[in-house]
Amino acid sequence: FPRREQPIFSTRAHVFQIDPATKRNWIPASKHALTVSYFYDATRNVYRIISVGGTKAIINSTITPNMTFTKTSQKFGQWADSRANTVYGLGFASEQHLSQFAEKFQEVKEAARLAREKSQDKTELTNPALNITSHQVLPSPIISSNGPGEDKLFRSQSADVEITTEKERLKKMLSEGSVSEVQWEAEFFSLQDNNNKLVAALHEANANVDQWKKQLAAYQEETETLRQRVAELESQSAHDSSSENNKEDLSQTLEELELQIKAKDEEIQMLKSQKCGQWEAEGEREETLQMLQQLEARNAELERRLHVAEQTLADTLAEREKIQNEVTKVAEIMDVKIFELTEIRQGLAKLVES
Repeated sequence: FPRREQPIFSTRAHVFQIDPATKRNWIPASKHALTVSYFYDATRNVYRIISVGGTKAIINSTITPNMTFTKTSQKFGQWADSRANTVYGLGFASEQHLSQFAEKFQEVKEAARLAREKSQDKTELTNPALNITSHQVLPSPIISSNGPGEDKLFRSQSADVEITTEKERLKKMLSEGSVSEVQWEAEFFSLQDNNNKLVAALHEANANVDQWKKQLAAYQEETETLRQRVAELESQSAHDSSSENNKEDLSQTLEELELQIKAKDEEIQMLKSQKCGQWEAEGEREETLQMLQQLEARNAELERRLHVAEQTLADTLAEREKIQNEVTKVAEIMDVKIFELTEIRQGLAKLVES
């Protein structure tokens, strides 16, 4: 664009133009939001709205005092350009951006009006022959957009009638239902960026879900192994319970043996104290001695059995304590794994809900 034009305000928006065939539907000018700027040409004292897509000028609209910018929704606005014989629509990312653009449009429109009045006053002073009576229509000067070197043109009364007719036609077109279509299309283009972000977030979430599923499967396999181990330990514990019953029987048997040993010891002592006076014959003495030896041998055997039984009882108690410690450790590991599984399931549930 010429260097004499300076940008005075810029923003980004999705640009639309009215369908020239139906005059009802909007045609998007590009797939993405474009930069839309207000320019001021100090040489010609003209304000324009310009938007460029690639190497093509999407919007090149000269602002005149009779233009009106209309907000049709919270994020969409439009204005008619009779010179370009079209209607431009802009979809903004927020209501604040729309309000800023509308305020700047009003400011530029007022500046264009003042520039036109100044130009008219200057023309009347320099060209007295153009003064006409009050019942005639005063022409409004329009500066050609082709360049500063061209002559100024004046709009006739028939041109004013054509512009008024065009404005009425555009108002009728907008009142017949294009506003709702504008809102839907503007919302569609304004949500495309959010949709791309959501798709990326969804892919990342799916990858996390796959990882969590693999971790969950590993935890489930490990939990199943621990459950089998617990079942084996419980079975062994049940077997130990039966062994405990056997130990109780063995303890009772040991008590009985101790009572028998004590009774035999008393009998031996009694026999020893009485053997000198009671034995009258050698045969009886030898028989008694033999019986005494047998009793002593039996007593030694009972003592050996008692020692073996006590050792067995001690070993059984130690083994039982070892098994109980192992069961406690496995139960603690099970509690930790169950807590981790619960957290993973809650995370999966939250992800599914979102």
